[in-house]
Amino acid sequence: MIERALEFPMTDLDFARVQTFVKRRSGIDLGEAKRMLVYGRLAKRLRQLGLADFRSYLDLVEEGTSDEPKRMLNAITTNVTEFFRENHHFELLEHRVIPDLLERNARDRRIRIWSAGCSTGEEPYSIALVLSKLFSANSGWDVKVLATDIDSDVLAHAEKGQYPSSKIAKLPVEAKRQGFHRGTGTQSETVRVKDDLRRFITFRQLNLLEQWPMQGAFDLIFCRNVVIYFDAPTKAKLIGRFLTTLTPTGYLFVGHSESLVGVQTGLKTLGPTAHQKTPEVGGRAS
Repeated sequence: MIERALEFPMTDLDFARVQTFVKRRSGIDLGEAKRMLVYGRLAKRLRQLGLADFRSYLDLVEEGTSDEPKRMLNAITTNVTEFFRENHHFELLEHRVIPDLLERNARDRRIRIWSAGCSTGEEPYSIALVLSKLFSANSGWDVKVLATDIDSDVLAHAEKGQYPSSKIAKLPVEAKRQGFHRGTGTQSETVRVKDDLRRFITFRQLNLLEQWPMQGAFDLIFCRNVVIYFDAPTKAKLIGRFLTTLTPTGYLFVGHSESLVGVQTGLKTLGPTAHQKTPEVGGRAS
């Protein structure tokens, strides 16, 4: 490849080092088409650190004596999301999944949902908006959402629960009233998530390729627009782990660009990118 005249030298070897490090740490497969995206995002770190080239930066990352490996992964990961993105999933959650779980889990009155790759929080808060309509604080049901992401920066944003008011502009009036406080004074152009939504959610940093500390089974896993960044073997392995973590008839929702055809058996399709585990597939007891 002919190197361009860039602010910081980035050789083919430099990019290969980035590819190897990111693949090993996160499973993300960075093809050649991502080269300039990687350059643009990491060049900011070189400026902030006062480094002259990518070789010096990658030496620092690979030393592992600072928090730069984490900062590098935060810079590389893509975080595009919105409230009620792919709304058919939330309609299915409200009108099919929750009614099914109310019947199946009537004895222990417990529901567990995992937002895997939650980014800046719009997905888990959208889930919580649905749940808040169905479960009051004194409903007697133990309903929790685990929201995880590899990127510590977006998790901090999510936990804060504060967004530009433009983020909720397209939501129905009732959803705005139910879920958000409007800011005042200098914060008048922002909204803050209400405690009635926060009570459902626990945020945790998690690398999906590493060991999962969760012990119980999940009734529903949202993992949308995440596995699209993995190669086929990594994708198949991750979907298999999700199946093991689901209850015997648990649900798995993936992103609009993600097909599970040929990746994993043991799922039946409920609609666009919505699947349910078939009882004969092994998994944790609920």
